[in-house]
Amino acid sequence: MKIIEISHKLRKEMKLVLNADRFDHTLGVAYTAANMAAVHDVSIEKALIAGYLHDCAKNLDHDEQERICNKYNVELSDIEKRNPSLIHAKAGMCLAEHKYGYDDDEILGAIRWHTTGHPGMTKLEKIVFIADFIEPNRKPLEHMDVIRKLAYQSLDECMLKILEDTINYLKNIDKECDPMTWQTYEYYFKKDKNND
Repeated sequence: MKIIEISHKLRKEMKLVLNADRFDHTLGVAYTAANMAAVHDVSIEKALIAGYLHDCAKNLDHDEQERICNKYNVELSDIEKRNPSLIHAKAGMCLAEHKYGYDDDEILGAIRWHTTGHPGMTKLEKIVFIADFIEPNRKPLEHMDVIRKLAYQSLDECMLKILEDTINYLKNIDKECDPMTWQTYEYYFKKDKNND
């Protein structure tokens, strides 16, 4: 299937399951991910698919997201149970495979890890994680201009900056940070130091 056909198909499918704001965000992520993929020599098709599907479970209620994960034997951590807004990434991975029919491990990994990241991410995983943060509909956060430039220059440096800002933001609003986000930050922090 051609990229344009995939885009039309997924656009229609996401319009049915997402509210208007989430749909706009999803379009922004899909197109941003596709642009980044072109720059970083990653499959534009996979970036577009993962971008369209990254939040496909987001507008389901948390109980339904948890039920989907249980159905496909995807384990939820204690922090995910305490902070159900984190569950949509795993539920989305399940739906991408079992409802929308994409069984590509790279695409599923990009959906699975788009909220917390993980140490040693693939290029596609980094692209979707970053695109989710920088897409044009996002409210401009501190350092957004720097982060948007880094997205097209160095995926690892961009990851580090986003993770650093995310951890600081969660501290400031006194919200629990997923340990995987910390581990991902530490991984890219060490990698950055080793490159100096």
